[in-house]
Order: sequence, then C-alpha cells, then structure tokens
Amino acid sequence: MSNPASPPAVGVVDDRPPLTFPPGFLWGAATAAYQIEGAAAEGGRTPSIWDTFSHTPGRVVEGHTGDVACDHYHRMGSDVALMAELGLKSYRFSVSWPRVQPGGTGPANAGGLDFYRRLVDELLAHGIEPWLTLYHWDLPQPLEDAGGWPARDTAARFADYATLVADALGDRVRYWTTLNEPWCSAFLGYGSGAHAPGRSDGADAVRAGHHLMLGHGLAVQALRAARPTAEVGVTVNLYPVTPASVAPADVDAARRIDGLANRFFLDPLLRGSYPADLMADLAKVTDFGHVRDGDLATISTPLDVVGVNYYSRHVVAAPVPGAEPEPYWRAPSCWPGSEDVRFVTRGVPVTDMNWEIDAPGLVETLRRVHEEYTDLPLYVTENGSAFVDEVVDGQVDDVDRLAYFDAHLRAAHEAIEAGVPLRGYFAWSLMDNFEWAWGYTKRFGMVHVDYDSQVRIPKSSARWYAEVIRRNGLAAQ
Repeated sequence: MSNPASPPAVGVVDDRPPLTFPPGFLWGAATAAYQIEGAAAEGGRTPSIWDTFSHTPGRVVEGHTGDVACDHYHRMGSDVALMAELGLKSYRFSVSWPRVQPGGTGPANAGGLDFYRRLVDELLAHGIEPWLTLYHWDLPQPLEDAGGWPARDTAARFADYATLVADALGDRVRYWTTLNEPWCSAFLGYGSGAHAPGRSDGADAVRAGHHLMLGHGLAVQALRAARPTAEVGVTVNLYPVTPASVAPADVDAARRIDGLANRFFLDPLLRGSYPADLMADLAKVTDFGHVRDGDLATISTPLDVVGVNYYSRHVVAAPVPGAEPEPYWRAPSCWPGSEDVRFVTRGVPVTDMNWEIDAPGLVETLRRVHEEYTDLPLYVTENGSAFVDEVVDGQVDDVDRLAYFDAHLRAAHEAIEAGVPLRGYFAWSLMDNFEWAWGYTKRFGMVHVDYDSQVRIPKSSARWYAEVIRRNGLAAQ
C-alpha cells in the first residue's frame, strides 16, 4: 500500500522540519483486559459478556475466544519490561470487572485485585505512569442476565465496582478513565449485535448508551469520594462526519450520523443535555422515558481530562435504492433513527479493517472537542491501524503501520499548534491481541505476538516509536 503521508524511503532526503512536542507530553500505548490477559477462569475470575459471546458459535471469526489471548496474566512482568525497553512513559490498561468483582456485585475478589496491584507496582518500578480504564466492554455475565446496560441498575453496580478499584489502587494510580468507547458498547453490543452481548434492538441501544453515561457520572463521583486527588476522565471514540456532497439530503445524513456517533455522548457528558435534533431523530425509537430528573447533571459531573480515540472519518450520503449491505460498524442497526443513511467509500488508502486512513481528521476532531466543548486537557487515548504483518528472519517490518503513526502524530502536533491542549498520545495497541469479533485475524500491535508460542517481537513501528519518545517528537530523516 502506498500512503501519501509515509516517511520517505531510506536514502531520500526528508525536507519536513522536525516536530517537537511540549515538555511533559505523555507518550504511551494502550491495551484492554479481555484482549490480552487470558486466564479466563483463573484467580477467581468469572465469565463476562465477551466470554459468553466468543464461545457462541458464529459470533467470532474462526471461533476464536479470549481464553488465552496474549497470556498477559502470566507474562505481565516481561511485558512491562518490554514497555520499559520501548521507553513508554505511560501504559493505558483496563481492569477486568469480572476478575475484580465476580458476578458484578458484592465484595472484591482479593486475587483479582492482587493482579492489578502487582501490575501497577511493576509499572511504577519501571517509571511508567499507570493509566487505568475501569470498563473496556467486559460486563460480568450475571449483570447482563439481569438486563445489562439497558437496565438502570447496571449504572449503580458500576459505581460500586469503581469504589472497590479506587480503594485498592487509588494510592498509586493518578489517571482514571471510566468508560472506553460507550458508542461501541451501546450500538454494537445492543443495536447491531455485532459485539457482545449480541442483542439487536434500537431502543435497548439508546437506553444502554444513556445508562453507560449515567454509570460514568456515578463512577466519577465515587472515584472523587474515594480518591479526591485522582484525575478522572472518559474516553469516547469520535469521527469527523462529512457529507458526500452539498446536496441537502447528504448534508442531513451527515447531521444525523454526527448526532449518533459524536453528539449523543459529547453533549450529555460535557454540556449536560441531549441535542434536540438527535432526540427528534430518535423519536421513532424511544420516547426517552428512561431519562430521569437529575440524570444529566450526574452524567455531566465535571471531569479533569477527556480521552479521544480516533481511527477514521465517516463520509455519508442519502440512500441509494438497492445499495449493498454495509460492514458491521456501518450496519443500519448501529444507527437507530438513521437507518437509511449510506456510508460512502472514497477510494483512499485503507487499513486491514477497511478503515480509510485520514490523518487530517484527527486535527479536525481534536479542534472540535476543544473549540466547541471544553478547555480540559485532551489525550489521544487510542490511535492505530491493523495491517497484515509478516515475520521474516525474526523481524516484522510494518512500514504501513509506521507511516500511519507518523502521519497521525504530525496531525496531533498540528492540533497542538492550533491551540488544542493535547497532553498525551497512546498508540493502539502495544501488542497484537484478540480483536473482538475478528478474533486473532487482525493485528493492531506494535509488538508481534505468536499466539502459539506467545513469543513477542517488537515491529519496526515499535522501534520507531521508541525513538519518537526518546526525542519527544518526530525528526526528519
């Protein structure tokens, strides 16, 4: 693949100026518990919705599960040593709710908490800042059996869980994220059914989105009560949404998808309200009777930071009769109230996920959050790409991934120059892992994982990123 933003070939003079990031910029990498830990039934851990989903025939490509994944549970020490070798300043990881609180209610599981205590201690011993995410999609199965995120009580249970983790780790963890990508949890999990728990109901998806945000607000309050000095935020996956033309129908399609992809979460979290046009779009799906007095005030409890996950752009248009079905993340059931919108492919370079590569969209997204919503510090909490990797003579030369990172870090620097208070960047992902419904068929890692031997091989992108961290910026070659 040829990427116009790629670094020049070896031996070619790069006339682009070096880019230095602000002092103290936080360079990191990110993972998620179910995607890397394995040890699915060890240490007191009980099933999550992803255990159930992945063990259901036909749900995950090739029947893959996260039972073993990257075996990080047993290899944590050497994995942290590898992070230190790469020079990471921070590591964003998620805590497995069913490992810490089996069943989703009741007291903490001491064995589960001990794993995360050891992880945090190991990180700190290597000079790596822990960045803890409370929820990266692994709802305890008994809570799903009781109604899942469409049920209001799940939000209260999430706050209880947050308190357990804060009590155990809050003396050593400064940065806390409540939720990772609530859009995916709500609209892929309960709308399209492409992700766990695999339910397909538009009204449930909308209710799930609200209760996820309510759980977030309650968790922020619980964290502040337990650890007043904690820096607390949330991570949302955002997309610039562009109409395919200036035709009014295309412009309205972009408005609707922007409402569901971005404003459904940004407005309640940072403004304490739902957009009126979005509520009108969703009127045929729900009457918003699940929203109670005081909910939006709780949801918009003040934050310390905001995390942004960025991967690509949506280009949308009015429907065309007889159009082909869309990929799962663009399926009509993901977009209740906007089922007739068409997603347009522009013919630009794509990743192995078929996601268009659009680095300028990161600038657009960061500027929008800052200029329209908040002056809070922003962090890119995920950004990365899947490509087909090949191990040759014990090495993985992932030039396309390296080019993707280079282009997006230049975009991040451009956002900073435009006045965005961007304070850090977390590459997705530290290592290849269980890529949800795609199983082990898609590789996002800077570190290659042989899933049979569990051997780790830092790819070219990892070595390049280590140099970026050392220089605190991008140097022309």
